[in-house]
Amino acid sequence: MPQLDDIFNAFSENKIFEDKFVLQANFIPENISHRDKQIEQIASILAPTLRGERTSNLFVYGQTGTGKTLSVQFVRDELLKRAKNSDVKLRIEYLNCKLKQVADTEYRILAEMIKKLGGEVPSTGLPTQQVYNRFIELIEQEKQIIVLVLDEIDQAVKKISDNFLYNLTRLNTELNNAQICVVGISNDLNFLESLDPRVRSSLGEEELIFAPYNALQLQEILSKRSCRAFKKNVVEDGVISKCAAYAAREHGDARRALDLLRVAGELAERDGKEKVSLCHVDLANDKMDRDKILDLMHSAPKQLQLVLFSIISLTESKKLDKIFTGDIYNFYQQLCQKSRTEILTQRRVGDLIAESDMLGLINARVISKGRHGRTREIVLSIPAAILEKAKGILRDSLNL
Repeated sequence: MPQLDDIFNAFSENKIFEDKFVLQANFIPENISHRDKQIEQIASILAPTLRGERTSNLFVYGQTGTGKTLSVQFVRDELLKRAKNSDVKLRIEYLNCKLKQVADTEYRILAEMIKKLGGEVPSTGLPTQQVYNRFIELIEQEKQIIVLVLDEIDQAVKKISDNFLYNLTRLNTELNNAQICVVGISNDLNFLESLDPRVRSSLGEEELIFAPYNALQLQEILSKRSCRAFKKNVVEDGVISKCAAYAAREHGDARRALDLLRVAGELAERDGKEKVSLCHVDLANDKMDRDKILDLMHSAPKQLQLVLFSIISLTESKKLDKIFTGDIYNFYQQLCQKSRTEILTQRRVGDLIAESDMLGLINARVISKGRHGRTREIVLSIPAAILEKAKGILRDSLNL
């Protein structure tokens, strides 16, 4: 197809980017701007690991894009460099608790840790205590300090309760050779207050809060990255300050500022332009603001739409303090009758609830009811700002 040849030929010569990776969230710069104080505090708390000592558990808070993970990873890399030249065995393992199929059960978190430490357990099937025993057996093979960095730790607690944190911190009482300390990273400033007092007392934690970046700080961060990311004289005047202004409006989110600059560059490249201009920043902002959730609402199968509408309606009704699978199924049946749709079995609706959880639209936490079996407690995860739009899309699609 000749039109494809034209597109591919236009991209064969890179006129915009020098190194696009510099604008990615997982790029770790040599120097992290405006976070010297926080980096020094993290380093001071974790430095005793270089003497083979277990440190206090550390919890780092701040809104998205404030440099929490970046700063912890920076200190991690420096600690590991120093540890190479010492007699101390230090391991620092990172786990993102927001990842599906990794941190949605205590079992899977342990299985992932064991995998990172070079061991292996099946993804399901063993009693959780047996997996704990395997974890202990693995780390007790030699004298070592293990730092577990649990990013978005609040997400794991929402899914599987705070017992896993308690169990993890209590493991040190069973260890002779190894010692464990936890670094938790959270966007929720009230995370620790939500924990059971027994769990909180077992943590013995230090706390560190990252304030949002202001517009001037974001400008400086973008300017430094821009010099490496783009070819010379490609970014027009005002582009960086506009990206910074947009991101400062979004709670000082450096990640969003970098994404805006990168997407603006990509749009300029697709247009065949040789410069990134202010109009490309506006287009990038509009593109990113078209929320993926609303697109999903449009394209979801009808049965999933019915389940989602049931969850949203029950959440908004405020008649129930908590929403469980049975409540959703009862409301779903009424909607099916109203819309003249086939009513699925409760088990199939349960699968659709699990799918909604996997898509990040809800948080579903398994609750044991003793001899009455188990159910799931459902919490809606759709941002309040777009909830009415989402409901409107579903209502129109279902003709309700």
